[in-house]
Amino acid sequence: MSSTRNRTPDPQAAWILDLVKASGRDPYPKMGVEAARRMFDEVVVLLDLPRAELPVVEDHTLPGPEGIDLPVRLYRPAALDPDAAPLPALLYIHGGGWTIGSLNAYDRLCRHIAAAAGIAVVSLDYRLAPEHPFPAAVDDAIAAWAALPGAAARFGIDPERLAIGGDSAGGNLSAVVALTARDDGMHLPRLQWLVYPATDLAHRHPSRDDFAEGYLLDDATITWFLDQYLPDRAAAVDWRASPLRATDHRGLPPALIVTAGCDPLADEGLAYAEALSRAGVAVEHRVYPGMLHGFINTAGALDQARDAVARSIDALKAALRG
Repeated sequence: MSSTRNRTPDPQAAWILDLVKASGRDPYPKMGVEAARRMFDEVVVLLDLPRAELPVVEDHTLPGPEGIDLPVRLYRPAALDPDAAPLPALLYIHGGGWTIGSLNAYDRLCRHIAAAAGIAVVSLDYRLAPEHPFPAAVDDAIAAWAALPGAAARFGIDPERLAIGGDSAGGNLSAVVALTARDDGMHLPRLQWLVYPATDLAHRHPSRDDFAEGYLLDDATITWFLDQYLPDRAAAVDWRASPLRATDHRGLPPALIVTAGCDPLADEGLAYAEALSRAGVAVEHRVYPGMLHGFINTAGALDQARDAVARSIDALKAALRG
C-alpha cells in the first residue's frame, strides 16, 4: 500500500502546513501537557465553522464511574419544551490523543451539527491522561453512554434515537463504546460516526511511516500521546484500547468512518472499516484525499472538510429518523 500511496497534501491542506511552519510553535511534546492543552484549545477553532447561535447550550453532568460526575455540554436547536417531541441525539467524544482537547475546543463543531442536523448533541468532557491513564477515558465514555437514556427527560432527547461519534481518540472511544454496548446488552447506537479513529495502538500500520513527519500530526506526537495514555504498552492489545483487536465485530451498529488521505492513522481507519465489513456490519468509509489529521475542525476554510461535515450530518439525519 505504502509504495503506491499519494503523499501529496491537498493545496488547501498544504496552506495549513505552511501556516503551522511559519508560526514557529513548538510541537506538543516539547511544550508539555498543560501548555499543549492551552495551545490546542486556542488553535483548533481558528479555521472551524462559524459559531452557530442556538437556543440551548448548557453545561450538565452525567453519572460517571466510581461516583464521579462527568461534565457534558448539551446543544439543542430548539428550546426545551415538555410538550414537544423529543429530539434524536448524538453523544460526541472529542479528540486530542486522550491527553488534550475540551468541550470548548469542539464547541463550534457541536453547535453546527445540532443546528444543521436538527438534533441534540451531548459533548462529553472525559478525564484526560496522564492524570488519568487508560482505561479512565474508556470508563467515562461507557458510563456516559449508559447514563444517556436516564437523562432523556432532562435533555429533551429520544432514548430510542441515539448515535455516538468522535474524532481521533474520540473515534477510538466511540468504537469501544459500541462494542461494549453490544456485549453488555446496552442500547445500541443507531450509528457510530468515527472520524480518523485510532483503532490499533498495538501495531504500527504503514501510514504511520508514510506520514511520520511533515503532515501536522507526526510520529513523535503520537508516541507522546501514547506515553501519556498507555504508560503500560502491554495494555495496547486490550480491545478497549485497540477496538480493531476485538475478537468479534459482528452485531455492531452501522458505521460511517471518515479518514484523511495524508494521515498517520489512515490505515487504522481503513482496517476498522474492513473488519466491520467482513463481520457483516453496514459500513461506509469516506476517504478525503490529501487531507490531514484533524481536518474536521477546518470546515470554515477547507472545501473537503466542509464536505465531510455536511455528508456526516446527512448520515446522522438518516440514521436518526423516527
